[in-house]
Order: sequence, then C-alpha cells, then structure tokens
Amino acid sequence: MKQVVSISLGSSKRNGTTVATFGGHEFCINRIGTDGDKNKAARLIRELDGQVDAIGLGGTDLYIYAGAKRYTFRESAALAANAKITPVVDGSAIKNTLERRVVSCLMTKHGWDFKDKEVLIVCAVDRFGLAEALAAAGSRTVFGDLMFGLGLPVPITTLTGLSRLASLIAPIVTKLPVSLFYPTGDKQTQVTPKFEQYFHNASIIAGDFHFIRRYMPATMKDKLIITNTVTQEDETLLRKRGVAILVTTTPEMGGRSFGTNILEGVLTALSGKRPEQLTVDDYNQLIEQNGIEPRLKTL
Repeated sequence: MKQVVSISLGSSKRNGTTVATFGGHEFCINRIGTDGDKNKAARLIRELDGQVDAIGLGGTDLYIYAGAKRYTFRESAALAANAKITPVVDGSAIKNTLERRVVSCLMTKHGWDFKDKEVLIVCAVDRFGLAEALAAAGSRTVFGDLMFGLGLPVPITTLTGLSRLASLIAPIVTKLPVSLFYPTGDKQTQVTPKFEQYFHNASIIAGDFHFIRRYMPATMKDKLIITNTVTQEDETLLRKRGVAILVTTTPEMGGRSFGTNILEGVLTALSGKRPEQLTVDDYNQLIEQNGIEPRLKTL
C-alpha cells in the first residue's frame, strides 16, 4: 500500500486517516496537524522522509501563481527542505490544473451558469486557476486577497488588478511567516466575521476553506460554496448557516475532502516522477486517467 502523509501547520483537531484507491493502487492517506508548530512539522517531515511515497504541506503554500509567474514562500521552502528523498508537494499544481477544470465540469455536467453571477473568491493568488476559470465563464468576480489576507478594505475586481497586486506584494509576502496572513493552528477553527457585505453580495463563495470558515457571516442562506478541505463537522456548520450547495474540488475520501496537497501527493506517487518533472499536461492526464471530478453535495 502506498502512503501519503500531509503535515499541516493547521489544527490537529482536523486530523484524519483513510484508505482510498487511485489508479488500481490502495493509498493510506494521513493528515497530521501541528497546531502552527513549525519545529514539530520540520521534525515530522524528517522522520517521514524515505518512509512514505509523498509528503504534503498543509496549512501553508510552497508556491503561489499569478499569470505565468510563480512565487515561492521562503518559510515553506525551508520546511520542505527537511525531506531529502520523499517528494514534498503543497497542492499548488492541483490548484493550477484540477481547479481550472471544476468550472467547466459544473457547467457541462451539472448545468451551472456562471454568467453575471456575483462570486467572492476569498484569496485568488492562492487559486489563480479557479479565479481565471470563473472570470472566463462570465462571473462578476471579487477577489478578497487584500481584505482577508491583509485586512485592508480593498476589493479587487479584475484579473489584471489581481496580477498587478501579485507582482507587487508576492515578492514581499512570500518572505514573511505564513501565520501573519493565513489562519494556522487553532485559528482554523475560530469564526470571526469580517467584510460581511461581500459574502452577502455574492451568490457563490469560492476559495480557501479556512478563509471562508473564519470570516463568513452568521447567515449564508442559499450560497453555493466551491472549496475543499472540508470535514463532516464543517458541513454541519455550513448547513446551519444556510449554505445550499457545497462543491469540493477534491474527491470525497473517508467522508471528507482533504487538501489539494494530499491529492497532489497521490498523483505524484502514481506518476513515479519527481514533482519538478511533472508538467501541467502530466497532471491533466493523471486527473483524467483517474476520473477525478469535483464533489457536489446539497446541504
């Protein structure tokens, strides 16, 4: 059995283990949260190095994309460097391939129409592929990167504006601790509503679930959510808030959706290649070969 382990800076309360089959191979999937403890995360990565088929980095990003540019988080790169043998992935390749396909899948297979729909993407530089696909489908997008990442009351409404922002701040932000602008540890389980009017104005809320969960208002009646990393407890919370439909970009495994870093670890292990050898075409081929599609659930 192949093994993929996600080492996350997120809450250990979200830990989980399951077995799933991909490409005819059984995978033991394990998510271990370190409650924001980077030293513990580094130690676990060293211990797992050479013992498992792939290691995922969760609760942080190794890379973010904006247009054709890729930026590397210094802190995450240092964590990944603790593994010398086992591939370490952060899910950004899945975000840049699978999540681009989610919108077209929802349109062609489920009859969704995104034209002129108000969409809030809580953090788009983290999910540029999804942001581009939603904009291309005709959505009226609001990108919340400055609001939810930096606390500034400045919505971004165009991809050009988003790319310009990324080129300005990414070289700086990627050198800072992730905990300054992303909920880690117990902050992932706290809800502190912020910029609520943008949630209320949108019919679709998309992007990182920890941003959505942390900042969503008390009422999310009839909203459609496109995200992942959602546990059954999270589904209960969204149902109580009135969310109508939940779409997770990664498939259900053991009753929940795990992070993109785990799915990227699975596909990397199946490919037999190092992450740096895998191209966008490789990922798209692996996604198609394994029939990976978004999960759509009425709450």
